[in-house]
Amino acid sequence: MRTRTLSTATALAVLFSSAALVAVASGPAAADSDKLLDVRSAGDVLVDGEHRRVYVSDPKGGKIVVTDYAGTAKATLDGLPDVEGLALSPDSGQVYAAVAGLNRIVSVETASYSQTASHALGGAEKPRTLAWASGKLWFGHGRSGEGGIGSLDLSGSEPVVALGQEGEADFYGAPELGSDPDSGVLVAGEKETSSDALAVYDVSGAKPELRVNKSVEGSFFDDIAVSPDGTQIITASGAPYYHPVYSTKDLSPLGRYDSGAYGAAVDIAPDGTVAAGTSSSYGPDVHIYRQGKWSKVREYDFPNTGQTSGADTLAEGGLAWAPDGSRLFAVSSNSEGVFSLRVLTDPAKSLPTLTVEAPAKAPRAKPLTVKGKLTGSGLPAGTELTVVRKDVESRDGKALPPVKTKADGSYSFTDSPPAGGKVTYEVAYGGDATHAAASASDTVEVSRTKTTLTLDKNGKVYGYGADVSFTAHLGTTYKNRTVEIWADPYGADKPNKLVKKGAVDSHGDLRATVDMKRDTKVTAVFSGDARSASAKATSTAYAKVKISSSVSQHYKTGKIGSTKYHYFHKNTDPVLATTMTYYEGRKQRFELQVYGPDRKWHTTGSEYFKLGTSGKSTVRLEAPGESGIRARIRSSYVNGTSGDNVNSTTHGAWKYLNFTR
Repeated sequence: MRTRTLSTATALAVLFSSAALVAVASGPAAADSDKLLDVRSAGDVLVDGEHRRVYVSDPKGGKIVVTDYAGTAKATLDGLPDVEGLALSPDSGQVYAAVAGLNRIVSVETASYSQTASHALGGAEKPRTLAWASGKLWFGHGRSGEGGIGSLDLSGSEPVVALGQEGEADFYGAPELGSDPDSGVLVAGEKETSSDALAVYDVSGAKPELRVNKSVEGSFFDDIAVSPDGTQIITASGAPYYHPVYSTKDLSPLGRYDSGAYGAAVDIAPDGTVAAGTSSSYGPDVHIYRQGKWSKVREYDFPNTGQTSGADTLAEGGLAWAPDGSRLFAVSSNSEGVFSLRVLTDPAKSLPTLTVEAPAKAPRAKPLTVKGKLTGSGLPAGTELTVVRKDVESRDGKALPPVKTKADGSYSFTDSPPAGGKVTYEVAYGGDATHAAASASDTVEVSRTKTTLTLDKNGKVYGYGADVSFTAHLGTTYKNRTVEIWADPYGADKPNKLVKKGAVDSHGDLRATVDMKRDTKVTAVFSGDARSASAKATSTAYAKVKISSSVSQHYKTGKIGSTKYHYFHKNTDPVLATTMTYYEGRKQRFELQVYGPDRKWHTTGSEYFKLGTSGKSTVRLEAPGESGIRARIRSSYVNGTSGDNVNSTTHGAWKYLNFTR
C-alpha cells in the first residue's frame, strides 16, 4: 500500500503566519402478425393450403424458404441458383420452381420437401415465371432479347416440353404470366421493357390460341392475375397509379382499383376478392376489394422497421391468398434489405370503427354514462355489442348487459361502478360474414377515500451496520390491510429492494428491519382497494461509515492530563493507518491540528487521500524537526467531498502526538 506524506513543517508555517485554513477538495392498421424471413431477395410467394405452408423464393440466395401460416420457418431448400417463379400442382403434392441458374424447372414433394425431379427445358434458357392452365405447367423464359413461352406437360409417362408457344406475340425477356387453371386462360406481359402489350391465350386445346395481343395501360409488368371465372385480368405495374382491369376476351377495360402509386403485386382469392399491392413508403401497401366493386374493403399499412423515414415496402409479386380466403400473405422489405412475411387475417372482411367514450372521473357507486359509435358499411341498426367492466375487484372482467346500436351506429349505457380506482369499460363487436370483429375501451378514474399512511425514522442518523426497525402505520381502509416496505440504499449499484410485505397488526402497524450500511430511502406502499385510495410514505435515514485508525513509529505512549499521547522524537515521522468502509472512488479526509500558545487547537491543513480497495489508507506525517510541539490528527469521511454521497459524514477519533528530543 502506498504511504502518502503531509508536511508538519508546512502546517506549522501556516499556523504561525496566518490563521487561514486551506482545505484540498477532491475534485446523461398493420398486419395481424409478421416474422422475419431468412432471404436476401423475394422472387415469388406461393401458398399450399392443404399443408398450410408458405413458399418464398430467394433468387439472390439461391433457395426457397418454407414457413407455416404463422411465418415460422419449417424448411430451407438450397442449391437453386436464381430461383424465381413458383407453382403448386393441382393435387397440392408438388411445388414447381423456375430455376434460371440451372435452366430447369425443379419439383419438390410438399410433404417431405424432398426434390423429386429436375426437368430440362429443351434448350429454353432462364425460366422465370410459372402458371398452371389446362393441366400443363406454362413457363416464361429467355435471356434479354430472347423471351418466349413454353409448356411442360406432366400428364404422361414422360414429361413433354413444348417451346415457341408465344405465337405472334413478342417478348424481350421472360414474360410475366397469369392464368385461370380451369378455363384455359393464360395471360402474358413484358417484365423487362416498357412494352405495354398484353397477350391473352386460350390454352384449352392441343395448341395455344392467341386470342388478343394489344397495348394496354402499364409496362414492366410486376404481376398479373386472372379472376377465378376466367373473365377478368388485373395487372400490377409502376404506372398507372392504380390496378386496371381488362376483359380476357378482347382486353377491353372493365374498370380500375384505385390503389395508388407504384403497383407491385396482385392476387385474387377463390371467391373473387382482390388484393392489390403497391410499393408505398408513405402510404398503405395492401388494398382489398370485392370483385367488380371499386371501393376499398380494407387497407394495410406496413410499419417502418428500417433506418430511413419511409416504411417497409411490398416485394414485387409479393401477395398470395390462402385457398380458403382466410389469410393473405405479403412479403415486404425494409431499407436495410431485411425481409418479412406478413400475415393478414380475414382481409376480405371490412374493418368497422368502434369508439368508446367514458367520463374521465366519476364518483364511486353513482351512475355514469358511457357512449360511443360503431361505423362501417352495411352495419344495421340494432347491432349488438358486448360490454365488460374491469376494476380492482373484477380484474378478469365482469360482463354487463349487452347494448345495441341506433340507426346512426351510436350507443350508450349507464353503470354505477361499485369499486373505485381505474375502471375500464371494454366494448366489442363480434363481426359477421363481411365485417371483422372490433373492440375498444376507455378508462374512468373512480373516486376512493383518501388513505393515511406514515413511516417513522425520517432524518435519523445511525452508526454503520445498525439494524434499524422502521414502522409503517396504516389508517382506516375498506378491505386491504397489506403494506409493503421497500429499502433503496444510496448508490447506483444497490437496487430498491422489498424488505417486507404483510398485513398490518391490530394497531395498523407493520415493522421491517433495515441494515443501515448506507443512507437509505425507505418507502411504505399501500396499493389500495375498491374503496380506499393507494398511498405512499417515505422516510430517509442516514448511515455513518466505519472508521478505525492507528498510529505507529512512536517510542512510547503516555498521558498529558487525561488524554493519551503518542510520543515521537522530533525527527521521527508519525504514520497514521486508517481503515474505512470502502466504496468505489472513496477518499478519506486527513486533518491536522496543532496546539497553540493560546492553549487552543488550530486546524493547520487537511488533504484527501484515496482508499485502497481494502478500504485502507496510510499517511506519513513529516516530523517537525523540533521538540515541544503537540499535534493531533484524524481521518474522516465527508459526504460529497470524499468522492461519493452514499453515507453520512463521519469523523474518526483524534490521535494525539507529542514531539520531544
